[in-house]
Amino acid sequence: MGVEGCTKCIKYMLFFFNFIFWLAGCVILGVSLWLRHDNKTSSLLELKYEGTEAPSTFYISVYILIAVGAVMMFVGFLGCYGAIQESQCLLGTFFACLVILFACEVAAGIWGFMNKDKISKELITFYDSVYDNGISNIDSEQRQAAATVLKVFHETLNCCGKGGIFSVATMWISDTCPKDKNISDNCHTKIRELFSEKIYLIGIAALVVAVIMIFEMIFSMVLCCGIRNSPVY
Repeated sequence: MGVEGCTKCIKYMLFFFNFIFWLAGCVILGVSLWLRHDNKTSSLLELKYEGTEAPSTFYISVYILIAVGAVMMFVGFLGCYGAIQESQCLLGTFFACLVILFACEVAAGIWGFMNKDKISKELITFYDSVYDNGISNIDSEQRQAAATVLKVFHETLNCCGKGGIFSVATMWISDTCPKDKNISDNCHTKIRELFSEKIYLIGIAALVVAVIMIFEMIFSMVLCCGIRNSPVY
């Protein structure tokens, strides 16, 4: 015989929230793996030009998300098992893990808000450097290498150039653009839109997880106190 009354109700509520938390970990792990292998981002971030690589900040963030998703799945299982077994030790460990995860999420949220435009700016800088080097280089091989990189940008994002009117020196760039696109569809805007959509998705997921974690911390402490005060224990 275990806890009774309201404490027993909290026990099953904690189990339910932990199950949702475990599912959230699965979703975050799945989304982060999708972001890592998404055709649009992968084709852009794996580009190289004259030894210069596209910025890796986005992939670093995704790898962190993969780790967070895996840890959430483990912590969610720990909470479910601790609630069913009514173990103060497991519940205390679960609470400590939640506090650490919550602190890390808050810190990551602050860092992400302060650097939300960094990834798109770095990729735009990389695009501009390839674009400008292609214009300034007279050598046909180097210009062809620049055209190959630009073509990946243009076909992936369905855009063309940096905006404005093509001069005689930049007419060769129009050959790398999709046939149905015009110069008004500049790649700077498309790059910003691509990563703003990804960050928006991550932000929603983080907010939902944070709310679940707050409820879990409350329920785990209430259940732990109920177990300690129960005459059975």
